[in-house]
Amino acid sequence: MHSAAIHLLRLVRVQDAASGISPARLSALSVIVFGGPISLNDLARAEQVRPPTASRILDALEAEGLARRRVNEHDRRAVLIEATEKGATMLKQGRNRRVKFLASYLSRLTGAELGHIERAVQAIQKAMKQA
Repeated sequence: MHSAAIHLLRLVRVQDAASGISPARLSALSVIVFGGPISLNDLARAEQVRPPTASRILDALEAEGLARRRVNEHDRRAVLIEATEKGATMLKQGRNRRVKFLASYLSRLTGAELGHIERAVQAIQKAMKQA
């Protein structure tokens, strides 16, 4: 299962090249879009990098107009990172490309095979909720 998941992820990630930004920036943008607004330290933790590395990634995202820093309204000393409309749109378009590719890839399977995959996904999701 591990090997199949890795190979499938690699196939789907090829679609990310169309975004025109690096995998590290795209991953950070995903965290910001789906988990944000977020602090720099939380972004670094989510991306499993040190804060200076996260800061460099964020600088690049800001330069491209995909993310921005703003003052935390609850703690004026803190800064939160949020996606711009451009960043959110780019990420959603990328997700649509990946889903379309995956659907095309899976269309080669029979209905029974797709049913097996659906049940396996449900079992994995159930196990993740119990963890």
